[in-house]
Amino acid sequence: MTEAVIVDAVRTAIGRKRGSLSGTHPADLLAPVLTHLVKNSGIDPNWLDDIVTGCVTMTGEQGGNIGRLSALGAGIPPQVPAHSLNRMCGSSQQALHSAAQAILSCDMDMVIACGVENMSRIPMGSDIGSFSRGLTDKYSIVPQGFSAEMIAEKWNIERAELDEFSLASHERAAKAADSSAFEREILPIRPTGAAADFSADEGIRRDTSLEKLATLRPSFRADGVVTAGNSSQISDGAAGLLLMSRHKAEQLGIRPRARVVARVVVGEDPVMMLTGVIPATRKVLQKAGLSMNEIDVFEVNEAFASVVAAWQRELHPDMKKVNPRGGAIALGHPLGASGARITTTLLHELEDMDGRYGLQVMCIGFGMATATVIERL
Repeated sequence: MTEAVIVDAVRTAIGRKRGSLSGTHPADLLAPVLTHLVKNSGIDPNWLDDIVTGCVTMTGEQGGNIGRLSALGAGIPPQVPAHSLNRMCGSSQQALHSAAQAILSCDMDMVIACGVENMSRIPMGSDIGSFSRGLTDKYSIVPQGFSAEMIAEKWNIERAELDEFSLASHERAAKAADSSAFEREILPIRPTGAAADFSADEGIRRDTSLEKLATLRPSFRADGVVTAGNSSQISDGAAGLLLMSRHKAEQLGIRPRARVVARVVVGEDPVMMLTGVIPATRKVLQKAGLSMNEIDVFEVNEAFASVVAAWQRELHPDMKKVNPRGGAIALGHPLGASGARITTTLLHELEDMDGRYGLQVMCIGFGMATATVIERL
């Protein structure tokens, strides 16, 4: 039986809004990741069957099939094809799914799944015009922050709980960074115009506190609980994974690091929008034949703290297993890169703690979610 395995995974450090990566073209963020995956694995790049790239705001510098342009800029042979896809925040997790599906169907043997987003240069939403009458006649579409407020109200989640979660995210990320836990997964890159390499996540706030978080005003409703402090950050970055069939990896003498066990995508209410992480988790566990207790690490994207809090209320995980090295609130959320970034972190977490199964789930705009289970090998 064919298996899709991950043989390498790497990411850039994540730059904050208008930070160290803001002067770098998106293709120049992704190109070093692609180059590293080829060189570090020792493969001939001509063996690649495809490169699948997740990117959300595919306009301007991120338009024109950013995956293909990045690959050409990286020196990948022009005979190797590439395409770009947009499943919003789940884009590069979908790239992983698409790569795995191509391998499992025996259409392909070797695929790179990756993602990129430079939100400093290409603002979120700049590719969206007005909504159609057919849509607005059926749904009262609201910005995601209002959906996060609706979730907090439905699950009776108070501001203090959200701020406590956010503080914990920064503390866990700082502890991981200070102990060099991210060192193996981060590829140092030289930003355009910089004199030194960039190799440390910029969004971690080591000096934050509950007192400081409490001073922030609600971002979406005057009486709300969602603030900039308990939401993900606007960020820049890239990440990538090299997948092969297990047979191909063994044939080449390359050690597989993880197996893609199960993949799902679900649709949910487009107004509440961000609750898909709950049914997606249940569905991917069912497909994998696993229980919550059998998962060693959960990575739940911290788009908003209220999303993770609602997921926690419904699924009752051991929270020590959830985002053990922090999440998007502390590390940042470079939209199209986040799926591959999270898988990269998840794989390294499993390896470092000698865990077996990891589950990744991400909420998606307009009411979807992606979920993946991997097994460390």
